[in-house]
Amino acid sequence: MTPSPRLSVLDLIPVRSGQTSTGALAASVRLAQVADRLGFTRYWFAEHHNMPSVASTTPPVLIAAIAAKTERIRVGSGGVMLPNHAPLVVAEQFAALEAFAPGRIDLGIGRAPGSDPVITQLLRISGPTADVDRFPDHIADILSLLSPDGASLRLTSGREYAITATPAATGVPTLWLLGSSDYSAKLAASLGLPYVFANHFSGDGLERALELYRTEYQPSEAHPAPETFLTVNASVAPTVEEARARALPQLHSMARLRTNRPMRPLETVEEALAAPTDSIGDEIIAAMERRWIIADAASAAAELRALAARHGIDEVMLAPISGSYDGEPADATPGREQTLELLAGELLPAE
Repeated sequence: MTPSPRLSVLDLIPVRSGQTSTGALAASVRLAQVADRLGFTRYWFAEHHNMPSVASTTPPVLIAAIAAKTERIRVGSGGVMLPNHAPLVVAEQFAALEAFAPGRIDLGIGRAPGSDPVITQLLRISGPTADVDRFPDHIADILSLLSPDGASLRLTSGREYAITATPAATGVPTLWLLGSSDYSAKLAASLGLPYVFANHFSGDGLERALELYRTEYQPSEAHPAPETFLTVNASVAPTVEEARARALPQLHSMARLRTNRPMRPLETVEEALAAPTDSIGDEIIAAMERRWIIADAASAAAELRALAARHGIDEVMLAPISGSYDGEPADATPGREQTLELLAGELLPAE
């Protein structure tokens, strides 16, 4: 049998109709605790802004909350969108997180802004941010600032000025580069860093990006060999009919996003089933269904094993996109919990 990959979770903290941000966050705490109990490897939060259906806006805050509520699982960002933030602030935040939960923190960094041009401008007005054109330099700066030895700069007076992200570090978070293009793959390879392809958002260019990353990889002291995994959207249930019904709210939301229609909170399953459709939306949904994992437990596990084998990876990060039915609790997401539990039963070793 094809070996089973390790499993991890990417959480955007979905907000459905009739649910508050408080309820959505409580549901994600529960989901992270389920992942921790089941033996998942890591739990990451995305960074998105001003989206009615997404409450994952500030990964460092969320990471701190989940690290305090879990015991062993690695917690991180998938990712921090570096153009929105000053590199020193990112380094200080994640150095503090590493001190708070030693050996459990991942710093995933991306180059996209994570929102629309208006929000990007507001982020730049509200504080210093990183110049996207200097993205490689800022990655190097963060790596230096996070190290126990820190970094230094030469002042105009000629004096060396020492800077550290935290006064007495005993460890550093693992830095991952995120992306969905050749650029990010080549940069990760040149810096000797782990790399994650955002397959959950767009699978286009996956094979080329992984080939570039592996063939151009320059070993680093911390990472002597290339390391990568994939993200994938998944809705798993006892039957494929339920899995598809629970996937429908997220499918509708992504179809709206890709056709530039107004975004809104996620529908419940019943709302999605009753919603009118059109040919353009149906085509987009059909294309996404072919890339996503929407299946019963055994079929989903077989798909994930085949995906991991096809791309030579030993870990898959799931974005559990199963929606909720009317009447399910507002402070929990039973469908997402079910997705993790069913896949763990098929793929993760029992303790």
